[in-house]
Amino acid sequence: MTDPAKVRRHAERIRELVASVVRSQIKDPRLGMITITDARITADLRDATVFYTVLGDAAAQASTAAALESAKGLLRSTVGKALGLRHSPTLTFVLDDVQDQVKHIDDLLAAARNADAEVQRLAARAEYAGEAQPYRVEDEDEDDENAEVEETQDEEPRGGDLR
Repeated sequence: MTDPAKVRRHAERIRELVASVVRSQIKDPRLGMITITDARITADLRDATVFYTVLGDAAAQASTAAALESAKGLLRSTVGKALGLRHSPTLTFVLDDVQDQVKHIDDLLAAARNADAEVQRLAARAEYAGEAQPYRVEDEDEDDENAEVEETQDEEPRGGDLR
């Protein structure tokens, strides 16, 4: 088994290496404005997945994916030499759709905000279905009279028969 800390270090190193090679050595005109966001490698250090984002539309994303596929051999040999592993990991490039997820979450938050505003608007005009105070509250005057009656009943006569 491979140490998880070692796997994380290798994944981080792969991310840095791929980013630097893409920036400096690959001269493909199809390569757009690319950012390498993450890299993950399996525990056996044989397969690496590199996540990237591309600034632009779907055509720019497709052309960048084609450019990365054609440069995969150069990237794999550079990564293999730099890591010094017995086997160079195979590289798989995956388009990171963080921007789409962020837009979806923003849309969901906006819908929730609108629903909360609608609930507040409806609650402002709402009236109670019954009385405003649904619990029975006894008057204070009745409480005082009842307490006096109970006190007189509890008292025993003083004085009286001593038989």
